[in-house]
Amino acid sequence: MIRALHDLLDPAGRRVLRAQVALIVAYSVAQGAAYVLLVPVLGALLVQDTGRAAGWIAVLAGVTALAAAAFYAQAMLAHRLGAIVSRTTHRRLGDHLSSLPLGWFGPQRVGELARLSSQGVTDVMGAAGHLLRPMVAAIVTPATVALAMFFVDVRLAIATALTAPLIYGAHRLSSRLARRAAVGVRGAAAEASGRIVEFAQLQPVLRAYGRAGERHAQLDDALVAQHTARRRQLWQMSIGLFASSVAVQLAFLVVMVLGVDLALGGAIDVPELVALLVLVARFGQPLVEAADIVGALRIAQGSLSALRRVLDVAPLPEPAPAVARHPADCGLRLRDVRFSYGAHTVLDGIDLHVAPRTMLALVGRSGAGKTTVARLVARFWDVDEGAVEIGGVDVREMTTETLMSHVAMVFQDVYLFDATLEENIRAGRPDASDHAVREAARLAAVDEIVERLPGGWDTPVGEGGAALSGGERQRVSIARAILKDAPIVLLDEATAALDPENEAAIERALQALVADKTLVVIAHRLATVVAADQIAVLDEGRIAQRGTHAELLRQGGIYADFWRERTRARGWRIASS
Repeated sequence: MIRALHDLLDPAGRRVLRAQVALIVAYSVAQGAAYVLLVPVLGALLVQDTGRAAGWIAVLAGVTALAAAAFYAQAMLAHRLGAIVSRTTHRRLGDHLSSLPLGWFGPQRVGELARLSSQGVTDVMGAAGHLLRPMVAAIVTPATVALAMFFVDVRLAIATALTAPLIYGAHRLSSRLARRAAVGVRGAAAEASGRIVEFAQLQPVLRAYGRAGERHAQLDDALVAQHTARRRQLWQMSIGLFASSVAVQLAFLVVMVLGVDLALGGAIDVPELVALLVLVARFGQPLVEAADIVGALRIAQGSLSALRRVLDVAPLPEPAPAVARHPADCGLRLRDVRFSYGAHTVLDGIDLHVAPRTMLALVGRSGAGKTTVARLVARFWDVDEGAVEIGGVDVREMTTETLMSHVAMVFQDVYLFDATLEENIRAGRPDASDHAVREAARLAAVDEIVERLPGGWDTPVGEGGAALSGGERQRVSIARAILKDAPIVLLDEATAALDPENEAAIERALQALVADKTLVVIAHRLATVVAADQIAVLDEGRIAQRGTHAELLRQGGIYADFWRERTRARGWRIASS
């Protein structure tokens, strides 16, 4: 675990960790030496040799003072190390997450990352601050005592050493049980966290169907599983603790029986035997203390391993700035692109060319791969085969900063930060002037929202933009994209389910956003499809048809069927009976 902590920390943190371990070792050695010094002290006192006892007591006092000083120093450093671990882990986790493929952040990651960034980091922080000392002392102090016993009585020293396999076996059993329990608890806790987040997000749907007061079966099952896992952990840790305690007591019993036998045979004096038995009892104290923390230690090790797994996820490879390339224009090209989600092939040989400042509309059934095409352009993932190019340059040959400066995304699912209206718009370009922010807001009709809100520009929008309506959140999202002013816009139309007022405002905002831009639209509305310079019809991961609206209608097939269905549906009305 010390090695894993060392690898997790930065150079400054590693120096603190090494200093902490050195102080703990010094304390443990001094503690073991103090235990050993009890032998001559008790031996002298039991034969009433006060002069010799006073000398040994003075030495014992000096060693005890040294142990106390080392204990105090390591305790103070432990608080500092815990804070360093917390700060470093959160920073490394945040920095690494920002470098991972955007596609990695699926719904299944929510509970895992939530638990890891909160309780997981707390577990590791607690291990660094509070568990290192008993863990190291459980090895160093008994080793010091055992080594010293060879200078006191070789027979008892050998007997003590022979009990080590028994103690080690019990410790291994305890560790194995604790590790198995920790894995179960960690998985159950991640699942429960994800279900709680899901339950909170589903409140509008549950309430709309009158089910808010009902039990949510999946959440209940996850909470029950978490409770069961924790009970199982308690039992398994209790078994391990019992095994470790019994092993230590058996070791003490073996040495005591041998010592009594030696004393009855006259091999050693009774005062010496009493002192040695006190020493053996002290020998087991750090081991018992270590057995008490083995469960917490395994939990911390599990959290540390989970952090390591996340940190080991390969980030998107990115060229060095010196060799990175820059697009010549804002045209797009997909060359024989193949992409799969695991074993499921989504795109199979996609070839597309979108000339600069033209519009491509992607049409097809749900699951045909439309959103995947748009997200590959933004490099949510890297293609399995082929290439995605912007301005004649493979997106893999650009830095993330260059790629993101060329692409703006407006999708149906809008997320706003728990900040003010202005701060959410400014996220598109943090260094933008106030005038630029206000102009982007005007073009997206956000200024109308500002006038209605009591706090104006400084109104908090709530977590995820909960204080705004869906149409208002979409306007803020478009204002953010307008402010960014990227030459390529990826748009998943989001006006179909909006009220007429918001739809009209967003249509005007989109016109301002896409002016003189290369546009890739996942098309849902007829007007958008007709206006596209090029339409690509996706079917089962391939391009089934391509061309303009008129060309595709003449061809017949999937697109013509799509057009007839949408035209017929546009005239639908709900009639009263």
